[in-house]
Order: sequence, then C-alpha cells, then structure tokens
Amino acid sequence: MKKSLIVVIVIVALLAFIGMAIGSSYNELVTLKEDVDTQYSNVDVQLERRADLIPNLVNTVKGYVKHEEETIEKVTSARENLLKANTVDEKSEANEELTNAINALMVIVENYPDLKANENFINLQDELAGTENRISTSRHDYNEAVKAYNTKTQKFPSNIVAGIFHFEKATYFEVEESKKENPTVDFS
Repeated sequence: MKKSLIVVIVIVALLAFIGMAIGSSYNELVTLKEDVDTQYSNVDVQLERRADLIPNLVNTVKGYVKHEEETIEKVTSARENLLKANTVDEKSEANEELTNAINALMVIVENYPDLKANENFINLQDELAGTENRISTSRHDYNEAVKAYNTKTQKFPSNIVAGIFHFEKATYFEVEESKKENPTVDFS
C-alpha cells in the first residue's frame, strides 16, 4: 500500500511539474507575442505619422515646383500604398517605395534655393527627419521583440508548447538588399 501511494504521489507531482512548465512556457510565449504586436503597432504609428506629413511636404513643394508633377505623383502614390499595406512584408515594401520617392523629391528640391530656405519647408523637413529617426528606432525595437519571440518558439521545451498552441514565427521588418549598400558621395 505504501509503495503504490508513493508511486501515485510521484506521478501526481510529475504531472503537476509538467503542467506548470507548460503553463509557464505558454504564458511567456503570450507575453513575447504581445510585445511583438505592440512593437509592430509602434512601427505602424510612426509610418502613419510619416504618411501624414507627406501631403504637407508635397503641397509646399508643389507651390515652387509646378513642372515636377511625375515625382510628386510618385510620392503621393507611394504614400497611398503605405497606408493600404497590412502585413509586415507589405509595409516594408511600401516603406521602401516611399523612401525612394521622398529621396527623388529631395533631389528636385536641391535645384530650388528659395524652396530650401522657405520656413515651412525647413520645418517639414525637420519633422520628416525626426519621423525617420522614430521609424528607425521603432523598427529596431520591433525586430528585437521578434528575435526574442522567435528564439523562445524555437528553444526546447517551449518549442513543444509553441507547436501545440500554434505560435507561428514572426516576420522581421527588413530593408531591401539594395538599401544596405553604402551610398556614393562624390564632390567632383
């Protein structure tokens, strides 16, 4: 009778330990997933802020540069694509498109000294630069959250819990390969 009682107690203790380990892993995965979602939301907020600044920038430039409609239309179109994007991959692609369009717009602005000196334009450019820094920080924070979450979903024994409860791998917010190259600066 004593041996069977000890066996039952050991089995119950073992099941309780396994249940606690599963619960702990599950709770940690939920916390990490929520952190990923929060950081993604932060990136989204900064991208929206950037998109909200674009119409003001475009209208300011339009007043000076009436014959550069194609570039202005590209900026407007890229902004719309960013606002329509839903997934991390779509937002990343739309963000790169908008970055390219804004860079093209800034090249045009260089040809208009009066525009570059305009107070409204300077303020918008400062706001945009600050927003770009916030986007960069938000993307970094998001990718760090994804790293922590993905690492947890792949480590033993939490990978078993992740598989049972369908915790899917999160997607990093990445930059196109062409954007990773150093820019060429030529003063000739």
